[in-house]
Amino acid sequence: MDTVLIEGDITAQRVDAIVNAANSSLLGGGGVDGAIHRRGGPAILAECRALRASRYGRGLPTGQAVATTAGELPARWVVHTVGPVFSPREDRSALLRDCYANSLRIADELGAARVAFPLISAGIYGWPVEDAVTQALTVLHAATPAHVVEARVVLFGADTYATAVRVAAGLS
Repeated sequence: MDTVLIEGDITAQRVDAIVNAANSSLLGGGGVDGAIHRRGGPAILAECRALRASRYGRGLPTGQAVATTAGELPARWVVHTVGPVFSPREDRSALLRDCYANSLRIADELGAARVAFPLISAGIYGWPVEDAVTQALTVLHAATPAHVVEARVVLFGADTYATAVRVAAGLS
């Protein structure tokens, strides 16, 4: 599987599955989550409400992933995952890696060939960008999915992209 870094808007990615850095309610929010719900339209929210009414009455647990339609996005599916809030006192990096691994597994089970990931937890959840990139690339570089041939990490903003490129070069 190829892993590529792209600067841009995740909602504009023409892929099979877009990963959403969701909150546990699955009902939309700010940042990536809000952008995906706004651009994808009401079909995504309708499926998220159905998931809350059935399997996830208490919300989607941190590190887990679940798929819905992509609505009006240029993709077939949205894979929602809940990243951990960063804590300087508690190592939650395993939960962050679980977000990538579980999202990739769900996308692969759906038969997705191309998947776009945001930098999970690096926004309002406060995860330091350098470490968020390291956690993402550690999982994606080690993965051997059956169907996914490309994982895109879509980075919002030139500074975040430049940091990701620097971190990726150091991991090579």
